[in-house]
Amino acid sequence: MERPAWAPRSIDISVPSVSRIYDYYLGGSYNFEVDREAARKAMEFMPGLPKIMQANRAFMRRAVRFAAQEGLTQFLDIGSGIPTFGNVHEVAQAAAPGTRVVYVDHDPVAVAHSQAVLAGNEDTDVVAADLRKPQEILASPRLERLIDLNRPVALLLVAILHFVEDVDDPYGAVAELREALAPGSMLILTHASYEGIPLPVERAEGAVDVYRDIRNPLIMRSREEIARFFEGYEMVEPGLVPMPHWRPESAPEDEDPFAFSGFAGVGRTA
Repeated sequence: MERPAWAPRSIDISVPSVSRIYDYYLGGSYNFEVDREAARKAMEFMPGLPKIMQANRAFMRRAVRFAAQEGLTQFLDIGSGIPTFGNVHEVAQAAAPGTRVVYVDHDPVAVAHSQAVLAGNEDTDVVAADLRKPQEILASPRLERLIDLNRPVALLLVAILHFVEDVDDPYGAVAELREALAPGSMLILTHASYEGIPLPVERAEGAVDVYRDIRNPLIMRSREEIARFFEGYEMVEPGLVPMPHWRPESAPEDEDPFAFSGFAGVGRTA
């Protein structure tokens, strides 16, 4: 397999990547046949996966605009993935010029592409780090250059926590990040769940098995389990809901049924 110029030498391009699979679902071009093959296998069981990802991105953009309208000018996006059109910095800086955005990802491809996209934008940066190690993120000089933790921050954990297994203590990581943020900060979150998927659970499990086979287990949590991530936050209306129901800009009933898979919410610290 020929290595394209955009693929860092440090990555194994024969192994599927969650970031590149997500990019494929969104219609991006930063993916390989091995990623597309894994995506197509998952879609054999859950054909609406691209619709779920599109609904996820649409929620993210609405939530970022909301946070900007509420006066937040600092955004920390952990598990940011490969940059695509309408990314956090584009939405936030369009709403409030001068807004500062730091992306965090542990995937070398996502980091390399973020660096390329962000070149020349002094109000954005990218950190190579893992959600499971919050202190590495918080102590990063790149984060410290742009983010003042004494002022409110919008923390994005969008479509990332369902890739963190319970053994790695995702609740502890989220709590550690919350403790580092100033009052008035926000948590913007989405999470996969069997609840809302317009398929029998047994069939949806086939797609989950594909992610397990590529060593990126997809942890499907219940609404109650997802709500626990918001401990210490006051939920913003309408609470923890299917993605199309969070402050929609168009009629939710017009959405594809798969768009209602999983949950989204925004919380704010006192």
